[in-house]
Amino acid sequence: MAAMTQQVAFASWVDHFRKNEQVHAETDAAIPFDKPCEIGEALRRPLIDSIRRFQLGESGDGEQLLRKAARAGDTEYWQAAELFVAEEQQHAALLLRLLGYLGGQPMRKHWSDAVFVRLRRLMGLRTELMVLAVAEVVALSYYGGLAGAGPDPVVRAVAARIVADEHPHVRFQRDRLRAGFADARPPTRAVALAFWWLTAIGATTVVAVDHGRLLDAIGYRRTRFIRDVLADFATLAAAVLRR
Repeated sequence: MAAMTQQVAFASWVDHFRKNEQVHAETDAAIPFDKPCEIGEALRRPLIDSIRRFQLGESGDGEQLLRKAARAGDTEYWQAAELFVAEEQQHAALLLRLLGYLGGQPMRKHWSDAVFVRLRRLMGLRTELMVLAVAEVVALSYYGGLAGAGPDPVVRAVAARIVADEHPHVRFQRDRLRAGFADARPPTRAVALAFWWLTAIGATTVVAVDHGRLLDAIGYRRTRFIRDVLADFATLAAAVLRR
């Protein structure tokens, strides 16, 4: 019965991601990338520097994740994961277009992305999804801040488009992680929770410092950003690991 419940849940995620395809096509076509960018240099530079790093983080091919998802043995989850990766790649493409609009160039590598990828690949599917879920929660506040206080309609539209995806992405990771920890004993849950909180605090602090110039420029105080991210993370962690 439990396995059937999980399969039905992931079948609904396959439907969700497939229905998004037409919505995304229409939304993306409406973003006016062809208009001239009139953002002043004082804000444009920190915006470019910040977007470049997020674009790099979104640009992975998801090969490791999909390989681990396939080994999990749930075909519907694997299909949903494949569609999830495709949405993340759409985000990378949108951010690349946004960089072109801003007059910036993509980044080839950054130390924080290298650390994040290495940490994700450290162990199995569960660990990778825990680290990935932290990135999704960070993205909720980052893109939410840009959607509400970005310097022009194009920036706000791209951010709003991405943050609309990140809310269900967090729920998608929650559902799989909840299934993954369903039979875990209390000591395992305690160790996982400690690792997860350390990862969340570390990642959030790095983003607050590394992207601080942009956060300051849009009036999003770094301390508030950290509080917002960790509040969302606490809700996610409780939903996954609390019996």
